[in-house]
Amino acid sequence: MTISFLVAWPLLAGGYKYFEAIEKHAALLGILTAIMVSLGGLAEITPLFMAAHTIKPADGVKPYDPLRLAGKDIYVREGCYLCHSQMIRALRAETQRYGHYSIASESVYDRPFQWGSKRTGPDLARIGGKYSDEWQELHLKSPRAVSPDSNMPVYPWLSRTPLDPDEITRKLRVLRSLGDPYTDADLAAAKDIVKGHTEMQALIAYLQGLGIANEPPAGVSPGPAEGDTP
Repeated sequence: MTISFLVAWPLLAGGYKYFEAIEKHAALLGILTAIMVSLGGLAEITPLFMAAHTIKPADGVKPYDPLRLAGKDIYVREGCYLCHSQMIRALRAETQRYGHYSIASESVYDRPFQWGSKRTGPDLARIGGKYSDEWQELHLKSPRAVSPDSNMPVYPWLSRTPLDPDEITRKLRVLRSLGDPYTDADLAAAKDIVKGHTEMQALIAYLQGLGIANEPPAGVSPGPAEGDTP
């Protein structure tokens, strides 16, 4: 140990001039700081990024059908995610109100995913089937007709805007290139499925499938919520 210290000491003592040079040059200090922060960020992010690609869809979770896929894109386009999350936390208050807590495998086909923490309105992860199609349409056209205190904007134009059948086929083709298991038959039938439907109908179809078409399998136990005692 003594020999190692004697060998290293001149290097440590002489190395201070390099630290002094860095400290006296702001540009060099900034560049080296950026490099170290980048390396630290990669060390934190890379394992999470790699783990995300190992998540497989749960049993029963399938890619969006053409009509619901169109509705999901309308949901994102209109900024619904800015006020509504689709992430139920494993807390007793949330599972009692909304249902089973959210798991990653039920959102594997969401691009982009709709998790989040901002809630001006309620979480929508399990909204499917809670209200009728007629209620959903009225709520989108006139939110305060069903919820007087709502500050949600109105979307009357959705019922007047038809879907583009050619666009949905292109979307399915792109998603298949990203790994979604759409078949040639799915692509061939997509146009006929959305033909004659409006954006309002597509959005309602998307909402009515949340928590139903992507519900966690029965084998996934909610487990104890936070605050529960063993």
